[in-house]
Amino acid sequence: MKIHLSYGKDGLDVEIPERNLAGVLSFGASTPLAHPEEAIARSLQEPIGSLPLGELATKAKSACIVVCDITRPVPNKQLLPPMLRTLEESGIARNKITILVATGLHRPSTAAELDLILGQSMVSKYRVVDHHASVPGEQSLLGETKRKTPVYIDKRYLEAELKITVGFIEPHLMAGFSGGRKMVAIGCAGEETIKTLHSPRVLDDERCREGSIDENPLHDELMEISRMAGHDFVLDVSLDANRNITGVYAGHPQEAHAVGVEAVRRSVRATLKEPADIVVTTSAGFPLDLTYYQSIKGMTAALPVLKKGGMLILAAECSEGLGSERFTAMATRFGTATEFDEWIHQHPVDIDQWQLQECLKAVRQGEVVVVASGIRPEHRDKLFVRTAASVEEAVAQGLQKFGSQTTIAVIPKGPYTLVEVSRTSA
Repeated sequence: MKIHLSYGKDGLDVEIPERNLAGVLSFGASTPLAHPEEAIARSLQEPIGSLPLGELATKAKSACIVVCDITRPVPNKQLLPPMLRTLEESGIARNKITILVATGLHRPSTAAELDLILGQSMVSKYRVVDHHASVPGEQSLLGETKRKTPVYIDKRYLEAELKITVGFIEPHLMAGFSGGRKMVAIGCAGEETIKTLHSPRVLDDERCREGSIDENPLHDELMEISRMAGHDFVLDVSLDANRNITGVYAGHPQEAHAVGVEAVRRSVRATLKEPADIVVTTSAGFPLDLTYYQSIKGMTAALPVLKKGGMLILAAECSEGLGSERFTAMATRFGTATEFDEWIHQHPVDIDQWQLQECLKAVRQGEVVVVASGIRPEHRDKLFVRTAASVEEAVAQGLQKFGSQTTIAVIPKGPYTLVEVSRTSA
């Protein structure tokens, strides 16, 4: 059976033996908004748990709008124009509006990427800047959270009188869901803050998982940091499989985000009767599978439907290779997962270890095979996962390993789908 996977910009068609196919786990049938521009404008005027954005803006002389970098497919060209008009019409001068790209610890944006994220017109008319987590002079220390996380936040965000975030809500491998508070507490945070939030102390907690914010310690930390930094207004959206807007959630950062989370949870949940021997998944294609670093999210998202001791096959293009030089050095320095696990519990947190910590969760559950045309040959044998030339090759190896009754589940859009087992297997 031919199944289309999200892989790079163009996708990848793969053949899966139909007799072994236990299920294709896809989004529910979300309906795109017929008039998204109207919904966006209305959400700014009639927000959830907040005064209208225009009223908030009349009390401020400057504003900072935080947006995602190229790794998130946020429809900023639809979301920002009505917001910017509202701010200016309410008395905030254009030269007092900063658009801050929430890079977290990702690399800086290129000029071409800023054009893709915002459009040339917006880039030329407004002050657009990247966050630089590793530049201490650009952060201010606000204190510590209850769990002793040092809170460093971008000064340009803190100095603005009106603080706004624009993002989208999807399942997140550790924080439960993206959007809202994460834009501030990770996207605009300093290196020490991000490192602490991605340390084994936090990530080893089983409650830090995809699809859950109840009693999730990372979610709680993000909420506390967001409140410490100040967060006046949020504009989040939900997207369908084709990245059309299906919902708009604007207003109070906690209340609006909570409404959006529940809507997204309902729309992206997919269930399998019991865990499968083999799970074929992706990292949702471009832009999330630009690097192996980002693509690891596809691994952990699939774990709820993978049988213990099974095989996880991740198809991710990784056109930019493993990731940054620092991450590449980290990813290729350990011969085994055990060596890495011992190292992270004996050394200070390294900024590039956290995705490998997530990879470790997958390796503990089963064999991981990565199909990635962009990973350089000299790196393939140095990862503590196995690589294959094609999904079909990896599936054939799995069938040989598990036998003719092997069950295979496929998750075409990887981490954008919240997968669950509908019952506990025997």
